[in-house]
Amino acid sequence: LLIKPDTEKPLKHGHTTHNQDSSETSVNTASHTLFRPPAEAGSVLVRVADGCPHNACAFCAMYSGVPYREYTTEELAVCIAEAAREYPYARRVFLADGDVLALPQKTLSAVLALLRASFPRLARVNCYASARAMMNKSEEDLLSLRQAGLHTLYLGLESGSEAVLKLMRKGTSALDMVKGCQRVQRAGLNISVMVLIGLGGQKHSAEHIDGTVQTLNAMQPQLLSCLRLVPVAGTLLARWIRAGHFVPLTEMEAVLELRAIIQGLELGQSVFRADHASNILPLAGRLPKDKDRLLAELDELLGCGVLDGAGPGIMPSLL
Repeated sequence: LLIKPDTEKPLKHGHTTHNQDSSETSVNTASHTLFRPPAEAGSVLVRVADGCPHNACAFCAMYSGVPYREYTTEELAVCIAEAAREYPYARRVFLADGDVLALPQKTLSAVLALLRASFPRLARVNCYASARAMMNKSEEDLLSLRQAGLHTLYLGLESGSEAVLKLMRKGTSALDMVKGCQRVQRAGLNISVMVLIGLGGQKHSAEHIDGTVQTLNAMQPQLLSCLRLVPVAGTLLARWIRAGHFVPLTEMEAVLELRAIIQGLELGQSVFRADHASNILPLAGRLPKDKDRLLAELDELLGCGVLDGAGPGIMPSLL
């Protein structure tokens, strides 16, 4: 499956549903919705698998009802050839679906070789990756993929709290995610990490903050995105909320949680974004250079008296 870059003419095989500034953009296709990060808005999207091999997180419905399937070599060759015919001068490719690094090393190597041969101006190839996939690849494998053109891996940390990760059925630990990130960084790959503000709810907010700060400081990601948890209908989390077992953060609590996380970060050099549609105040900068400015912007918001201290405010709802 080939999806055109957002910067091109209207899509032939689907349509984008969010703008380029959102932290997660979806593309509706004939089979199922495809997701990609906003930084990939100008990339040719090439699906190399369907769904997510884990697909059990309590908060996520991205791949609900989509059986996991890895594409055959023949399917991949046809897809890449089609992409090259339509976009011979593409410089960026994003490989989908939910955990592309989990594909066999032989398959990934073949895909990257085909892309290099098909796109003479190709500069980088990026994809989603899980900690399990990172740990299942040797450092030699990861180095080989980097040398073949793989550039940035997008990891959903969600929370650095082991208790919150277990509650949300993430299927991995914060420690394993740290080890995975360190392994791929040693191979020269960049890491883009996503955190969900409010994932611990009111009950686990403090440990969500502390664990996330500790984990991010250990990871030292090149890119960091924070977005606010938006409960989605049909998820286990949505059922917990309706039953009163999970109490989401209020609008004010969400801002305070984000502020506490930023305050605790000790990152050497990271691009920071909190400009998803779910965020109350769009933030962007570089850490540590812009840390004081980001905190000041949040303090100004907290002091202006407009935040909802009893409910979610104007947060979009998918329940």
